[in-house]
Amino acid sequence: MDLQLEGKVALVTGGTRGIGLATARLFAQEGCHLGICGRDEEQLRGVEEELRGIGTRVCAVVADVTKAEDAERFVDACVAELGEVDVLVNNVGGSAGGPTIFDTTDEDWHRTFDISFLHGVRMTRLVAAHMKNRGGGAIVNVSSISGWSQQLMGTAQYGAAKAAVIFVTERLALEMVKFNVRVNTVSPGSIQHTRGWESYRASNPAGYDLYVRDGFPMGRLGNPEEVADVIVFMSSPRSNWINGRNIPVDGLEQPTGVAERRPW
Repeated sequence: MDLQLEGKVALVTGGTRGIGLATARLFAQEGCHLGICGRDEEQLRGVEEELRGIGTRVCAVVADVTKAEDAERFVDACVAELGEVDVLVNNVGGSAGGPTIFDTTDEDWHRTFDISFLHGVRMTRLVAAHMKNRGGGAIVNVSSISGWSQQLMGTAQYGAAKAAVIFVTERLALEMVKFNVRVNTVSPGSIQHTRGWESYRASNPAGYDLYVRDGFPMGRLGNPEEVADVIVFMSSPRSNWINGRNIPVDGLEQPTGVAERRPW
């Protein structure tokens, strides 16, 4: 299927590893020009070289988009080098604080919302005018299964921030529909080869195997490429009739009672 993305300009926050990197690679394979950012310059330059090797133009900016000045600098640099923005993927996410509400501070909650929610609202504001100039566009927010499944969330602060992403998506879609800009959310389940899962697997192999057996009807965790497939499709004109929605990509992940994975 031709996704009709050839020559489009796509910005991916946190595009140097995991789901962000898999998404950037797939956009490049579809013929998009890419703007990516990351905090580690060495890692960023390696990804930039790889993407250029696919044959696409790349604007790679060392930036932490949870900081307003870095987010603005990233967008400005990409527009100056690549032109107006057609696609934005708000992929950056993370959490601060401990595993229970009583192990967190106000600062932990503020930091988690900065990382996993507010940066996406900020980036959307920054690219909105460019998408209007372009005559339309697509924004995909990366949330999480933690944002809608109480029993599967990692921490309260992370789940709350990701729930906010899902909630605000439809509002943003309604506000931007008159400009022919679609806004959707993709919510991954548990993804292998991430630091948290690899650490858990190394520290408790038996617990990990039990969790996968009981919690994943498909017999495994997902991989970044499977999430990237959905993100890129949702960014393309082929998904034109999907707007303001949350698309789970979770392999039918189910709650389990493994004590090490629950705060209660």
